[in-house]
Amino acid sequence: MKIMTCPINGARAISEFAYAGEFRPMPDPTRASDLEWADYVFNRNGVSGIKKEWWCHTASGVWFIAERDTVKDIVLRTYLYVAPGVEA
Repeated sequence: MKIMTCPINGARAISEFAYAGEFRPMPDPTRASDLEWADYVFNRNGVSGIKKEWWCHTASGVWFIAERDTVKDIVLRTYLYVAPGVEA
């Protein structure tokens, strides 16, 4: 059984989690052009390697970032997201 660690609830079966895509910083809504928004919404980085991804522990609703090696299919670490400029 594959296990992932939720930063709040600890180690759980992977079936308790939902993948929500690669983490990418959102462009500034007050300054972004239509082209920048389209790129953010529709384009993804398909290159293999270490990626930061959004995941959700569906049983508790906890959203977090997982750093995952897509070549080896292993989770390197998980942590709660903290927005830039916000103190944890």
